[in-house]
Amino acid sequence: MNAQTKRKLAKAATVVTGLGLLIAGTGTAQADPNGTPLYRQLAGVGSDTTQGVMNAIAGTVTLNGQKVIGSYDATGSATITTKANSACQGLARPNGSGAGRTALVNELNKGNGCVDFARSSSLSLGAVTPGLTYVPFAVDGVTYAVSAGSSLPLDLSTADLHAIYTCDPGYVGTGPNYAVRPLLPQAGSGTRSFWESVVGITEADVTSGKYPCVSDTKGGKKIEEHDGRVLDTNSLVPFSIAQYIAQSSATIADIRGTAQLGNINGVPSLLLNAGSAATRDVYNVIPTSKVGASPWSDAFVGSNSLVCQQSALIKQYGFGLNANCGDTSRTTG
Repeated sequence: MNAQTKRKLAKAATVVTGLGLLIAGTGTAQADPNGTPLYRQLAGVGSDTTQGVMNAIAGTVTLNGQKVIGSYDATGSATITTKANSACQGLARPNGSGAGRTALVNELNKGNGCVDFARSSSLSLGAVTPGLTYVPFAVDGVTYAVSAGSSLPLDLSTADLHAIYTCDPGYVGTGPNYAVRPLLPQAGSGTRSFWESVVGITEADVTSGKYPCVSDTKGGKKIEEHDGRVLDTNSLVPFSIAQYIAQSSATIADIRGTAQLGNINGVPSLLLNAGSAATRDVYNVIPTSKVGASPWSDAFVGSNSLVCQQSALIKQYGFGLNANCGDTSRTTG
């Protein structure tokens, strides 16, 4: 245990006030596809982390003179309509990478063409039918965020974070009123699964209650990704660096609240994402059977694909460029 970090956390424990903030609605305007054509050839759902940049790309790129990508937000109305086909009316809105991938597989198995790709900020290559291909298009960094009013350290090591997320009493105190409260986004979130790998815990251990200091709700509501308003003075939560950059520049709705980013292993968090301590590729997931088929191949496959050509938009939304943009080597088992 880092003695200096332990002292800082102990100090934080003496000043926490337990503000008990509730999660408010985001107030974000609905960014589902609109205009002409209303229903696009490629309908995509899933990750909150990449919805902003993919919404922007979808509104920009065209194939044969028409917009071809339709990107549906992770949150908003309970249902979405992705195609004129009656089977595609009133689909449940998938929230997060896992839910997006599940929706893609389910709709592919129905054979109705309602969902054509999934946004994903995590990689899951387990066996699935039909097979999927994870096509990277950008790089993100993930770190932790704390409230500006918090006494929690802004510099932690991965070992410190592991101790916090495994409820080490020397770091978080003892329950039920823990001095430090580590938070996670809702189940199915790609940021959640990636962060679990960073801090060295498993989803099974979290859901079993092995780590009772860890919570994925606030005020009885599920914690959404990259919403700094869930933080109080004794909590920390994983946060996409790309999201933080885009929110701070008003490129997307600013829901950071008083969140400020911490540094991991001494690496400043607001460096280009590719240089961050915990980096990840972000993906568009497509059916493996469609890798060589238009319009999937035009939109996603190869360094000259429609998505990969949008380097300026990718950077505007806070992401790093991916040297392997358009690569199709990552396929499910």
